[in-house]
Amino acid sequence: MCGLSGEINFDGRPADAGVVQRMTDALSPRGPDGSGIVMRGPVGLGHRRLKIIDLSEKAQQPMVDADLGVTLAFNGCIYNYPELREELQGLGFRFFSHGDTEVIIKAWKAWGEACVDRFKGMFAFVLHERDSGRIVIARDRFGIKPLYLAERGRRLRFASTLPALLAAGEVDKTIDPVGLHHYMTFHAVVPPPHTLLKGVKKFPAATIRVIEPDGESRERVYWRPDMTRHAEDAALTAEDWRDQVLDGLRKAVKRRMVADVPVGVLLSGGVDSSLIVGLLAELGQKDLMTFSVGFEEANGEKGDEFVYSDLIARHYGTKHHQIFVPHQRLMDALPGTIAAMSEPMVSYDNVGFYLLSQEVSKHIKVVQSGQGADEVFGGYHWYPPMVGAADPVEAYARAFFDRSHETLKTQLNGAYMSDVDVSRALVEAHFAQAGAETPVDKALRLDSQIMLVDDPVKRVDNMTMAWGLEARVPFLDHELVELAGRIPPEHKLAQGGKGVLKEAARLVVPSEVIDRKKGYFPVPALKYIQGPYLDLVREALTNQAARDRGLFDRAYLDRLFADPTGHITPLQGSELWQVAVLEMWMQQHGV
Repeated sequence: MCGLSGEINFDGRPADAGVVQRMTDALSPRGPDGSGIVMRGPVGLGHRRLKIIDLSEKAQQPMVDADLGVTLAFNGCIYNYPELREELQGLGFRFFSHGDTEVIIKAWKAWGEACVDRFKGMFAFVLHERDSGRIVIARDRFGIKPLYLAERGRRLRFASTLPALLAAGEVDKTIDPVGLHHYMTFHAVVPPPHTLLKGVKKFPAATIRVIEPDGESRERVYWRPDMTRHAEDAALTAEDWRDQVLDGLRKAVKRRMVADVPVGVLLSGGVDSSLIVGLLAELGQKDLMTFSVGFEEANGEKGDEFVYSDLIARHYGTKHHQIFVPHQRLMDALPGTIAAMSEPMVSYDNVGFYLLSQEVSKHIKVVQSGQGADEVFGGYHWYPPMVGAADPVEAYARAFFDRSHETLKTQLNGAYMSDVDVSRALVEAHFAQAGAETPVDKALRLDSQIMLVDDPVKRVDNMTMAWGLEARVPFLDHELVELAGRIPPEHKLAQGGKGVLKEAARLVVPSEVIDRKKGYFPVPALKYIQGPYLDLVREALTNQAARDRGLFDRAYLDRLFADPTGHITPLQGSELWQVAVLEMWMQQHGV
């Protein structure tokens, strides 16, 4: 719902108001409705506001509670804030505003670090205690709301986007070989704390950190998914699981309607977003606005799924908006799309979400979206090969990784190459952790905690917030995810994936959107790079900046230029597009 920034000095120097203002200004698209900074000695906080809950100025940020001596900069939404507010009032706390921001302040004073365990929502926040000088940083369970850190000496800066930290200056822009290895191997996913830059780190999801005035800190991971079977669930049938899933999703969708402005839906026409629309209709939502995007076809591949989104819109009588994007508009939008990326992201549907969000933001400020269902309920094609895998790490890497460590050595300039296969090591370490019983469970846990956070979730946040639009993702309600973790894998993998979710959907939505081939945001022009798109990426990878950097082996680039459609990753991504996005992002952000 917003963007936050700040600077903290642990050597007693006052925070730099000019720096905080520059970072805050860089976040203006995320929060077009208000701006503020609060400076208090060595601590400076900045905020850009998108008015969703409590539209009055009493809820402006950074929020200062003078009585409690607490200042807060917060990005996100606490969906259960009305219940928490009532509980806190029962404890004697008095409120001067009516939204969720002040609830976080009071919850911290009432429950300390345990407050995050009570929050149901998406959030990143930084809190400063006036009297103790203590700083508290926290991020939601799935990292739906981003937070980047830049430490230099005894100074910490933070912001909701990486480019905002670059706007502050004094950032080490040296490429991190570990982050680069993940980008090139793990389908552009760079897990925390790494980014592509040595000078910028990501604050991890599901984590709370308390920093003392001298810089000493402690942190706690306050939530992890449990992917084990519970004894009391042994007698549950497929129908029992179906009913529990539907009930859990119904609660999740209802929770995400809390707002003082209308809430719409991004409707792809797939089962996930269609189910959200169906449940909202079931809940009595009137005048629901839905939005779909489609692209011009390329290489004979269709670029839209309007037949299904139109079907759902008609079935439920929504106020539907269909956005068609011809090739020229797609080309024109690419620079803005890449500028909106906090980190380079290779999925074609970034530009789809970017253009869709541009249109949606003309009508509405909040939408629900279907991200997370595949990672939580087993919808991807790489899960079935995991069943009974003798070597789960090898099975996962073969299905998901864009290239092997040995292949990467032939494609990157040696100066940028990590000495060890850090991406495979990450999967090995994650799979070795307790709490996931089967290879499928291990893959689902990895994807929901790592891949999901730094690909689909980040993509939706970056592209929607580029236009001051807040996206809410009910499939990542942590109680729903906890339920899904208990469901035996065979119920999830049934019917080609998401079987238990599809069975729940049959009780709500037309079967035509359930029993069809799985779709994505199709952007064929970026998969089959030809004509002006080939010219664009060739220029980005051969201009002076790219030559000076020398990131990629020249012979490798020549092979890609000669046959763009012949180099496709196991996940059906274009290798040429992957390397081009990386170079264009670095050039656009002055790296």
